[in-house]
Amino acid sequence: VWEFMASAFEKAKGSLADRILAALEAAEEAGGDIRGRQSAALLVVSGKLGDPPWVARRVDLRVEDHPDPIGELKRLLRLHRAYEHMDAADKALEKASLGEALAHYDEAEKLAPDRVEVRFWRAVALASLSRVEEAASVLKAQAIGGNWVELLRRLPSAGILSREAADRLLALLEA
Repeated sequence: VWEFMASAFEKAKGSLADRILAALEAAEEAGGDIRGRQSAALLVVSGKLGDPPWVARRVDLRVEDHPDPIGELKRLLRLHRAYEHMDAADKALEKASLGEALAHYDEAEKLAPDRVEVRFWRAVALASLSRVEEAASVLKAQAIGGNWVELLRRLPSAGILSREAADRLLALLEA
């Protein structure tokens, strides 16, 4: 099993996390753990002494109990990367770089196409930049409702979106 893992790791392309997952998959294909499959974990750290823990831990994912723990770990890594892109979009917006932010939201949507949250925050970003009609079309395409509409109503109180932008967006959604 170890030889298959080493070979897969060396041949794999991508990030360290991708290469580790390739090694884990190779181990499974070679027979895996004699006790069967149940759990998997992936921890990637920066390797820089002195980094605070929230910076040092680049990836920290665990699957405690699942019939396909490595497949689930791969899904969680895609989701983790989607959220990294959403964080990068927020940072780009802080620098008033809408094009860069939208590119990150695009990548997040590719990685997590079933996540309403990605499109919701894209719409909030657009609305915060006075592109309310465009934001409404994003949300209408997603057919958001219920808790997402309620969250949108609460954003002004949290200081995330102006009351004017939220009210205009809500009016467009209800129209």
